[in-house]
Amino acid sequence: MASKKKAKKGRTQPATRNAAEVARDAWQQAVAAVVDAEKQAEAQVRQLLKKNTIHGTEAARVLADLKKRFARERKRAGKALDAQLKTVQARVQKEGSAAGKRASQLVQQALASLNIPSRREIANLTRTVEALSRKIDSLQRRRK
Repeated sequence: MASKKKAKKGRTQPATRNAAEVARDAWQQAVAAVVDAEKQAEAQVRQLLKKNTIHGTEAARVLADLKKRFARERKRAGKALDAQLKTVQARVQKEGSAAGKRASQLVQQALASLNIPSRREIANLTRTVEALSRKIDSLQRRRK
């Protein structure tokens, strides 16, 4: 006899997150990592300054150079993220369109299986009935 699996109590499944939240979190983590690296570099330069390994002007130049590098890297990462987001947005739009078309096809198939006419079929029938009504009217006028 097969045993039943018991659900573990107290555990909840994490809420699903949309792509924007995931991207925002990834961006925030990347920025935090860059800021942390910047702080570590500053701390290392200050330690070198305290040990008299480098002079104050050289330390200022090194820090300025590091800040420029970090700014360039931030900008590059921002552009890369924008490009990835555009790719994801295009794919989501494409998939949404495909899902809409598929849903429409499924509805049409369901209506067909239940012998319920579609709007297009009703419109065609209405035009046919109107054309036949005009023919009948014209034939009745000829008889009189």
